[in-house]
Amino acid sequence: MWLLKTEASTYSYDDLVAQKRAVWDGVSNPAALRNMKEMKPGDAVAIYHTGDEKAAVGLAEVTKAAYPDPKSKNPRLLVVDLKPGARLGRAVTLAEMKAMPEFAESPLVRQGRLSVVPLTPPQWKALLAKSRE
Repeated sequence: MWLLKTEASTYSYDDLVAQKRAVWDGVSNPAALRNMKEMKPGDAVAIYHTGDEKAAVGLAEVTKAAYPDPKSKNPRLLVVDLKPGARLGRAVTLAEMKAMPEFAESPLVRQGRLSVVPLTPPQWKALLAKSRE
């Protein structure tokens, strides 16, 4: 399970839903690229809007494992393919996630600029439960 960050004004969860499939690109941070390399088809993803919103807003699924970015000449840059899932019942803010004990050691709160964040099963469960409150 993963959390992918995006600036909603550049590419939002609604854009993913409208397109029905997307190549998730634009990742250049070495730690984020290492995480992306671990993504496999069928992995669950939470889409998180950065900027003013700072909240997880929807779900998606990895449909193709990491592969070299076809738009880049840099072989280290990777992309994955995604398809949208359901919108969360309500957005779950970063402040709410930071307050959950499950996220105390998460890179989401410890490495704020990391754009591809692994989520543990307890973190995933807590995120989904909070979205239903």
